[in-house]
Amino acid sequence: MQTQTEGSAEPADNGGLLQVVGGAIVDSLERPVRLLVARRTAPEAFAGMWEFPGGKVEAGEAPEDGLRRELREELGVGVVLGDEIPGPLVQGWPLSGAAAMRVWVAAVHDGAPAPLEDHDELRWVELDGDRIMDLPWIPADLPIVDALRRHLA
Repeated sequence: MQTQTEGSAEPADNGGLLQVVGGAIVDSLERPVRLLVARRTAPEAFAGMWEFPGGKVEAGEAPEDGLRRELREELGVGVVLGDEIPGPLVQGWPLSGAAAMRVWVAAVHDGAPAPLEDHDELRWVELDGDRIMDLPWIPADLPIVDALRRHLA
């Protein structure tokens, strides 16, 4: 998932914020036990940190469609979307002064996750243990992890 503004994508009518989407991929939408996390390779400031995979919504694209596209491109999987994890902004969770991210719980329905773009490792972590909170998360994603755990409890 890119949290920096790059390329020529224009922000949607989103209060001037670039709309980013992320997938909280769990092992089951009905009884989630584990979360798939992705370790970034770039930019340098975030290399080695963990995040929710996803990316920017393209102009004219619905956020849900953008998330499905991004997860196919980044991980090689098709997903079924569950609940959105509501953020403090209408646009979702603040990433920076220029971007916000909407996050959906998702489950893989097609393919096997592999780090195809932007990541060097994927890992399934238990949702109910402390290990998930001990990972070096990208700072903007950390409150989303906490909200996800509360939402799924």
